[in-house]
Amino acid sequence: MTLPSLHKHELLQREYGQSTFQLVQQLREVEDRAERTRRAQLIVQMIFRIQPTLRDQPDGQQKVWNHLYEMADGELDVDAPFPLVAQANMKAPARVAYPSKGPRFRAYGRAVEQLVEQALTLEDPAEREQATIVIGRTMKFLYRSHNKENAKDVTILKHLKELSGGQLTLDPAQVDAQGLFEFSTQPATNTGSRTAAFIVPQPRQERESRSDRSGSERRGNNNRRDKQRRGGKKNRQEPQQPPQ
Repeated sequence: MTLPSLHKHELLQREYGQSTFQLVQQLREVEDRAERTRRAQLIVQMIFRIQPTLRDQPDGQQKVWNHLYEMADGELDVDAPFPLVAQANMKAPARVAYPSKGPRFRAYGRAVEQLVEQALTLEDPAEREQATIVIGRTMKFLYRSHNKENAKDVTILKHLKELSGGQLTLDPAQVDAQGLFEFSTQPATNTGSRTAAFIVPQPRQERESRSDRSGSERRGNNNRRDKQRRGGKKNRQEPQQPPQ
């Protein structure tokens, strides 16, 4: 075992441990091919026990055998179930495209910008208006989650106009009057009143069980007070009168 090989396989040692690396290095000293193959299979089984997540990978077996071949410096002559390929000869994975710039508004992220781009492709005015309302409602929810404070509808409309280049606009008076950016349980009305905030309704059985439980708790507390009151009167001793 040479010092350059230790530095060469430093990542594999961190992944599988130094003891596993030493066992693989000792395989080259075994002269019998059958015995060498048997020990390699045992090392592979040991690696899967150390890292059971490799079993879920579709190419986990081939990956581990190639790592064994790499840790043996390409001198592993065994009957492997897969053709052994050194790490240097393997095809490099395709480069993942990384965004060159971040979102314009951090509170909304890149997902809202993609929604705006899709909304701009809609040709029907009614569909575009409905998409604009949904996007504005989502932006208000994200703004509230990111900044821990409520945003005014005028602010959301301003940000939406900047993201769409002035192509997605709504009437601020209509948005405020009908509460288009609020999560509501019923559609907006023309009465000019804002719709109520969204509240998750409770099942009827759950409400009844809670009312019965609270009623029984109140009756139990009253009974305990009565018992304590009666017990206090019963156990209380009257003051003794001096002898006549």
